[in-house]
Amino acid sequence: MALLIGNLFRGQFIDVIEWFDNTNTTMVYRFERFNNEIKQGAKLIVRPGQMAVFVNEGQVADIFQEGTFELYTRNLPILSTLKAWPYGFNSPFKAEVYFFSTRNFTNLKWGTQNPITLRDADFGPVRVRAFGTYAMKVKNPKDMLEQLVSTDGLFQVDEISNQIRNEIVSSFAAWVGRSQIPVLDLAAQYRDLGAKIRAEIQPDIERFGLELTQLLIENISLPPEVEKVLDKRTSMGILGNMNQYTQFQAANAIEAAANNPKGGNPAMDWGMGMAMAQQLANNLGQANQANVQPPPPPPVEQWHFSRGGQNFGPFPLEQLLQQGLTPDTYVWKAGMSAWVKAGEVPELASRLAMMPPPPPAV
Repeated sequence: MALLIGNLFRGQFIDVIEWFDNTNTTMVYRFERFNNEIKQGAKLIVRPGQMAVFVNEGQVADIFQEGTFELYTRNLPILSTLKAWPYGFNSPFKAEVYFFSTRNFTNLKWGTQNPITLRDADFGPVRVRAFGTYAMKVKNPKDMLEQLVSTDGLFQVDEISNQIRNEIVSSFAAWVGRSQIPVLDLAAQYRDLGAKIRAEIQPDIERFGLELTQLLIENISLPPEVEKVLDKRTSMGILGNMNQYTQFQAANAIEAAANNPKGGNPAMDWGMGMAMAQQLANNLGQANQANVQPPPPPPVEQWHFSRGGQNFGPFPLEQLLQQGLTPDTYVWKAGMSAWVKAGEVPELASRLAMMPPPPPAV
């Protein structure tokens, strides 16, 4: 009983409503007080980077920007229209006060949990992963209160960060897939791609009363096996002239042998080194010649023909001529704009002229 009376009197005499945020993760804080009673003439202090929302009987009654305010029912016309005040002028009134932190919440992480499969011009189908950071802030406290906070007295960043991270990953996959930018060129597009993804998902974020102020792509990585192949290709490009590289390696080997404290025959070491270098260069030359492959044969033209309202094919030219073609048979192949009679195609007309007429039908 004594505790209840003590809480009652403390509630009646609270005359300063303020919030000091000791964390970096709290977005919304509900000011607690006995029976939600606010004394007439109480001071509301909204500091820079904050906004305060008054809620009366489940409805948003007023929103305060930064500053210091004296609270009277006569100064809250919206509250006065929501509820008739049966008490005297100096009686307390009831309202819930929610403080919103409008600072930028930075260095929030996003990343792909599973690889995204893309069609790349250099590597073909390839799987990539991506990760980065983003920043967000409260833009519309009323929408956030209605859509996210509700009656939550302490709303933290991690209560919405997973949803935003999913929005970013989904939009990232769609943008990269549509852009068809080669994987090797994506690094030059990080900033532009981040700005485009942020603009695309901003309408979905705003419905929660939030604003995505920054989106950064830090890395887009290939699978380890593809990175190994890429490293090998890069190494080959760095080596350049293989003959010069072989001579350089042989010279290093000879120098190491000359510095051998056990001694040796310098002339013999030199001769052996040069012989090994020449042999290695010859082997590399033969291997390069063995790897030279002739160009692929030209593609064989494929023909179609039409008979009795049905299309048949494709056939190579020799098989086409074996299908009982006549000069009036319609034919077509890739590159022709329409079906034409076989007798009008020079390469077919000359072959049909040399063929005997088909036997009469029995």
